[in-house]
Amino acid sequence: MPNDEIDINLPNVPDKPDIVAEDISIPILFEDDYLIIVEKPAGMVTHPAYKNHTATLVNALLFHIAKTASNLSAINGIERAGIVHRLDKNTSGILVVAKDEDTHRKLSKLFSVHNIEREYAAVCWGHFNKKKGTIEKPLGRSQKDRKKVIVREDGKLAITNYEVVKEYEFLSLVKLNLKTGRTHQIRVHMHSIGHPVFGDPDYEGRKPHGVPLTNKNKEKIKQLLELLPRQALHARVLGFTHPITGEKLHFESDLPEDIKRVIECVESGV
Repeated sequence: MPNDEIDINLPNVPDKPDIVAEDISIPILFEDDYLIIVEKPAGMVTHPAYKNHTATLVNALLFHIAKTASNLSAINGIERAGIVHRLDKNTSGILVVAKDEDTHRKLSKLFSVHNIEREYAAVCWGHFNKKKGTIEKPLGRSQKDRKKVIVREDGKLAITNYEVVKEYEFLSLVKLNLKTGRTHQIRVHMHSIGHPVFGDPDYEGRKPHGVPLTNKNKEKIKQLLELLPRQALHARVLGFTHPITGEKLHFESDLPEDIKRVIECVESGV
């Protein structure tokens, strides 16, 4: 009503913790005055966020650039300093980081028009009927669990090309190329065609698919999953034209040791 007094009590919102530089070793594949190519290990969050304010790639990068007296792009704030694109916490592989805003904008443009070569390697459950193909399914957040992504008709366009590189007893090594860059894209797409990424805790990758569940196989699967507590997914290749110098850049990364161990075990029959 007119002239009524309304009291509003706002809860105290805690300040965001400072993002500090941390002496964390990260493999650097290339660096110049404009950008850095790094190899993110599995288990490392790309940038600080809710419940993850330390030990991220950004924390490590801040320490690195302090030593080299350079900078990181501030387009997205200190929490995402230099970050042009990201990888899931438990996905390993190659990332490009921008040192200045101009480079950042131009790299983002390359990603937006899909003028970036990105290849992933994944170990997936089962054998594929089609050894090569394209998955084109729209993706969006699950309404039941906002942390997860699902195939949904009203989602955003997502396109993944895949090719089977090698088949094992009940797993396949697969090469994947992204035509779009949606959250969890490869993991959701592979799950949607019945071949989840091996070890993936969120998209049924820790459940057998396409394998007879004999006692022998059950024991073997248990041993393999113990070797790999994460999804067997690695960003193996990154290539693009340097947005400032015009140089053609191409980087490749070997499979990490944990994924190699799984492959060695299935190859040897252990």
